[in-house]
Amino acid sequence: MTLAEMQQASHCRVLGAAAGIGEIQSRLYALGLYPGVTVEVLRFAPAGDPMQVRVGSTLLSIRKQEATLISVELL
Repeated sequence: MTLAEMQQASHCRVLGAAAGIGEIQSRLYALGLYPGVTVEVLRFAPAGDPMQVRVGSTLLSIRKQEATLISVELL
């Protein structure tokens, strides 16, 4: 399952991000989206893109295109 498939108000744990795509993976890791971290999906923009998530105490807006690169498991 990917982060893009998560529903609003759900919680998940990151399993991996952008495997094999070094530049994007580094950027996602720098934002705090690395394996083992818990993510809460807060809301989606009216058109469905981007989505807002909480990682720890940080709020992030992520495009669905990037969210499809983040593997997660539902909590």
